[in-house]
Amino acid sequence: MSRPQTKMKLPIVDSRNKKAGELALPIQFSEDYRPDLIKRAVQTLQKNARQQYGANPGAGMRHSSRLSKRRRNYRGCYGFGISRVNRKILSRRGTRFFWVGAFSPQTVGGRRSHPPKAEKILERKMNKKENQKAIRSAISATVQKALVEKRGHKVPASYPFLVAGAAEEISKTKDVEMLLQELGFAAELERSMVKKVRAGLGTMRGRRYRRKKGIIIITSAECALSKAAKNVPGVDVVAVNQLNAELLAPGADAGRAALWTEKAVKEIGERKLFM
Repeated sequence: MSRPQTKMKLPIVDSRNKKAGELALPIQFSEDYRPDLIKRAVQTLQKNARQQYGANPGAGMRHSSRLSKRRRNYRGCYGFGISRVNRKILSRRGTRFFWVGAFSPQTVGGRRSHPPKAEKILERKMNKKENQKAIRSAISATVQKALVEKRGHKVPASYPFLVAGAAEEISKTKDVEMLLQELGFAAELERSMVKKVRAGLGTMRGRRYRRKKGIIIITSAECALSKAAKNVPGVDVVAVNQLNAELLAPGADAGRAALWTEKAVKEIGERKLFM
C-alpha cells in the first residue's frame, strides 16, 4: 500500500531572514518517530567504526618459568610454604632459590587472564530497509520543534524553516556565522562554542576537550558552503546523499537542529533518497 504524500510545508527564507516562498516537504519527512530504530542504526555505525585491537599473543609468557610441584624434586615449591605459581629463578645457592613469580596471570610481569584479542569481530550488521527507515525517522525529527528543544538546542521561534538555495554559494566562514546569526541561531552558536576539559584518561589520548553538538547544515551536494562552514565550532555540514543516523541523531538522541537548504529538500524528493 502506497504512503500518502505529506501536506506539510515549510517557509523558505533568504539570507536576511525574509520569507521568499514555501516548499512542500517530500515523503521522507513524514516518517513516524522511531527512537528504537535510530538507536540501533547509530550503535551499528559506532561499532563498525571501532578499530580491532588486542594484546601480543606472547605477552607475559616469555620467561623460563618451569617449576615442579612434586614432593622430592629439589627444584620445586613443595614444603617451602609458598603458593604453587610459576616462578623464574634469579639466583640459587644449593637447594635454596631466589625466585619471583612469572607467567601466571596474577603475578607481576605475567600474562593477562583474558586479554583482548585482535581476531575478535567487532562489526555488526543492520538490515538495509531498517537503516533507511531509521534515517527517515531521524530526518522527520529534525523538523519537530518539540524534539529539537528537548534535545537542548536553542532555536528561533520560527523554527523549522528552509534557507534559500543561494546560501550554498557562501564561501567565507565569517559569512556563514553572520547568516546563522541573522536566522536566529546566535544562542545556539554560543551553546556550541563552550569547550570543557574531558574527564578521565581521554585527556591524554587526543580528545582533551568536549563540545556540544550544534546545528547541522544539509546541502544538495558538495559546494562552497561545505568548506566555509567547517570551521564554525559545533556546526556540521553534509551533502544530503551522505546523511546517516549518527549525523542526524548524535549519541542516538534524535532531534538535532538542522538547517536544510531549498536545493537539498528538492534533491531528496526528486532522487527518492533513503526510500
